[in-house]
Amino acid sequence: MNLRERIDTELFRKVAGPNGDQARERVHGTVGPRWFAPDSPIARVHGDASMFVGGIRAIMLQSLHPAAMQGVADHSGYQGDMWGRLAQVSTYLAMTTFGTERDALQIIRAVQRAHESVVGTMPDGTPYAASDPHLLGWVHVAEIDSFLAAHDRYGQRRLVGPERDEYVAQTGVAAAHLGVIDPPQTEEELRRMLAAYGPELRGTPAAHDAIRFLLLHPDLPLAARPGYLSLATAAIGLLPPDARRELRLPRVPPVTNRVLGQLGTRTIRWAMSSGHQQAAALQRETAARA
Repeated sequence: MNLRERIDTELFRKVAGPNGDQARERVHGTVGPRWFAPDSPIARVHGDASMFVGGIRAIMLQSLHPAAMQGVADHSGYQGDMWGRLAQVSTYLAMTTFGTERDALQIIRAVQRAHESVVGTMPDGTPYAASDPHLLGWVHVAEIDSFLAAHDRYGQRRLVGPERDEYVAQTGVAAAHLGVIDPPQTEEELRRMLAAYGPELRGTPAAHDAIRFLLLHPDLPLAARPGYLSLATAAIGLLPPDARRELRLPRVPPVTNRVLGQLGTRTIRWAMSSGHQQAAALQRETAARA
């Protein structure tokens, strides 16, 4: 196994989990109607290496909502199985973006069932629930804003003109099925929703602990940690200034941010090219059988 194959195997195992090969076969090899075309804006964004930066930024940004962060701290925690949780999110995104409509709805129902048990109270006694449409809305807009920001900076084929609104609207399909009420349909609506959550956001001790663990204890081989930290640094550089301050993260010089992000995403794109080729071949075979 050469260097590219070793990096590809390790990255795919971490991101997709131990059953990643079976999930990829199901996502791309199952015959049936799909929500989105292979070259649609959502497929271009969610299939790009920039998602590695966008995903880390999304976790950081999402942690700023005290109720969302409390649910993570009480019911799973990043310290328990950070990569396992990220693999679940990765599978969800892959299934709802590239999978059949039937499989997309099935994984959405599974997430909804998991949310039913994620309930509790904040330190001040206020109740929270992961199924709360308001919290689901925050998780959604923080995620989409992060994926779009990372793709704007590091994506291979960036979205322009009406493609940007189309991307936001496409991400709202799964979000609405999940329970988000009136997900944004345009980039302008996305910005307004993000701003509306602003007064609720702050860096809590739970958020600070999660970010510290995310940066300092990524559960990776020593040789892989510099690459991971370059992606994390790029993610920090894409955060809004007020988010960085709340999370006690340093300002990243623009040149450093761009160099590290480009190095990391280009390396991932190079390493995982064979995996993307496998997925594309599965898509072609599936289309031929349909």
